Amino acid sequence: MNSFLKKLSNFSSPLLNLLLCAALPTANAAVTVTLGKNFLGSTYGVNSQSVPPDGNGAVGPSHFMEFINGTVAVYSKATGLSVQRKSNAAFWADAGLIISSDAVTTDPRVLYDPASQRWFATQVDFDAAAADPASEANNFLLAVSTTASPTGQWKGFKFQADPDNGFFADFPTLGLDTNAVYLSGDFYSAGEVPEGAGLVSIPKADLTGAMPTVANLTWFGVMDYAVRGEVLQPAICTDGSTRGNILSMGDIGNDSDPHSNLVWFAVQNAGGLTPTLSASAFLNVLPYVVPDNPDLGVPQFTAHQPDGTTTLQANDARLSAKVYAVGGVLYAVMNTELNGRLAIRWYRVRAADHTLLEQGTLADPNLDLYFPSIAANQYGVVVIGCNGSGGGAYISSYAYVGETKNGQTTFGGGILLKAGVDNYHDISETFGLATDSRWGDYSATSVDPANPTHFWTLQTWADFSDPNLDYGTWATQITEIIATTPPQISIAAAGSNVLVSWPLYASNYQLQSSPTLLNTAAWAPVASSLSTNGFVISTLVSKTAVPTFFRLKAP
Repeated sequence: MNSFLKKLSNFSSPLLNLLLCAALPTANAAVTVTLGKNFLGSTYGVNSQSVPPDGNGAVGPSHFMEFINGTVAVYSKATGLSVQRKSNAAFWADAGLIISSDAVTTDPRVLYDPASQRWFATQVDFDAAAADPASEANNFLLAVSTTASPTGQWKGFKFQADPDNGFFADFPTLGLDTNAVYLSGDFYSAGEVPEGAGLVSIPKADLTGAMPTVANLTWFGVMDYAVRGEVLQPAICTDGSTRGNILSMGDIGNDSDPHSNLVWFAVQNAGGLTPTLSASAFLNVLPYVVPDNPDLGVPQFTAHQPDGTTTLQANDARLSAKVYAVGGVLYAVMNTELNGRLAIRWYRVRAADHTLLEQGTLADPNLDLYFPSIAANQYGVVVIGCNGSGGGAYISSYAYVGETKNGQTTFGGGILLKAGVDNYHDISETFGLATDSRWGDYSATSVDPANPTHFWTLQTWADFSDPNLDYGTWATQITEIIATTPPQISIAAAGSNVLVSWPLYASNYQLQSSPTLLNTAAWAPVASSLSTNGFVISTLVSKTAVPTFFRLKAP
């Protein structure tokens, strides 16, 4: 019935008064999870012909925007219905970019930034007709919306990914914070020879002004994997608590040996004209391993399906989705192997001093778990969305919900969001052009800017095989996950008063006070005006001559 109790005592020292406002012991209640909207996004053969789709999307004030290979769709959060859909080519054309007729765009990413009330989207292009696309220079494509609605006008930019060497950029990533928007990619030369990771920083104020520009972008060059790590993920931070943080893996699994390095560095002065990079820090983490793929002869994860095959490609140990930052802590997820199954490794890193706070592994004895994405809110709730499949389950969409409390994060069991309905084998494997099937290459999970107790995840699942083509198809599922914890009261000194605050999601709770815990009849409503600031409700209460306890009473 009650949330956390708080005690207020009247002392002459405001500081002492504040220090004695400690929470009384209570039971560790679990996160309450319910599913909100849960609807079909795009399907192969109907909205896109791409394999893989590279499942990506983000939630904004009123819409969910899906940006995958082949199609861009905007859905109403209220109804789940599509309100706008266009091809990737049409999206960039509408943003004012001229894309070569022989070019293909791929690897989409999209974010919403509550601070600027703007959307940001990116892809790379390549020459589809080239025998070796990696032998040609390609471009970063970046677009910013002009309003808080993704259905409105966008402004696009195109610039060479590597202006120094003309290396080819693959697997672009996207991040942002108060200062800047960041783009990264893995760079290759002819013959798909890996050259290193590259990074671009663009002042966010330049992109969100009346005349958006990338004139002041900074290109940090192609950097050695041994120094900066592999597959850089610039952090997404919308609460102002971190700036310029980058995470990557020391090795994404170029062999089948155990590896144990997580790499951190930061872009300094990213909002200015002369940003620089900090030194790299190598964080020792639990060993992770990518097993050898006997068909390809290289290390690579493959997942089980009910038909007994293990040819479903589930990538490597990269941070494939994103790094999410809230309250000064970086959250990241990747894949590893545990007991012959694909498992999810998660990390919490304190940005201020790049300290590894926590790490853990999510595993299922009957499922491979792969292509995870993560998000967290200011209330300590963490959500990981992922795919899962096994001998008794087709490729399905799952979520794991956890809570960080007293520095320890605990996850509940997997929640099935959408069950797959068939085995998946793409065109290349079906017709003997490859020994495995592409899946992924990532997923997306984000926090609702209108209500941080709501998370949205986009996952890809296995739809019915096409009987005319004899190979599996994919579809995307967009799910709203509502996750709440018992609301907690906080008390801070405010002159001759104290400021009592609690989360907005508990607006239907009643604040009560009592001079004692021994008499349940002594609890009475606090008669003071309430104010709301963001997602926090507050009230000023006069200091008392005797100890006073506070509680929130549930309706």
